[in-house]
Amino acid sequence: MSIRKHNSREGLVNAAVARLREMILAQPPEAQIGSLPDLAKVLGVGIVTVQQAARVLEHEGFLQVRRGPGGGYYGTRPAAEGLSRAISGFLALHHSAHPEAIDIITLLDCELMAAAARGTDEALLGQLAALAESIGERNTARQRGDFDQRMLDILYLLVDRPLMELLSRVAVHHYAEYPRGPVYGGKEGTLRWQRERRAIIAAILDGDPERARFEAQRRRREIMQRLDASI
Repeated sequence: MSIRKHNSREGLVNAAVARLREMILAQPPEAQIGSLPDLAKVLGVGIVTVQQAARVLEHEGFLQVRRGPGGGYYGTRPAAEGLSRAISGFLALHHSAHPEAIDIITLLDCELMAAAARGTDEALLGQLAALAESIGERNTARQRGDFDQRMLDILYLLVDRPLMELLSRVAVHHYAEYPRGPVYGGKEGTLRWQRERRAIIAAILDGDPERARFEAQRRRREIMQRLDASI
């Protein structure tokens, strides 16, 4: 196949992918968007092109192909959790070091915490306040990790900024694949983590974005200094 024909075929598939994605997003999740012959007719392309486009969208998490009675192409939605794990796997494959992930996590946290302090969802803020009451009981690394994940899940909903959520989830998952550094070791580390979390959550609940950012930045400086000292 010549380069021109290859580019033409690739452009046709990309156009089919874009059109199919639009059709999927225009309907509720799990809605049937059509059969293979139907879609080929609607898109004005051959069956092979539709199949190639469908494989791309399946990989992206936008499409599910069901076979048998009632089969066809059904629209789905990619989950942030699955996407972040896949990207984390890519980073691990390319030997991205965990200090890089910590650098990104803490940098994103500064903006995430500030954005959360502007949130107005009383139910979510109530969940955050209830979670904060358990800070004093989080004495192990695992307990602190569970707390941080639950806190982030609440903040993602409170902020509703999908790109920030995806990047943060990627960094968190990537960091989780590596042993923890000496950031919150021992009793002193536990107390410091508790103090930092209380200060950040208090600023968010008070609706003070600048204070929330300040507390997150102070936490970031402390973490990065300790990491630099351990290398």
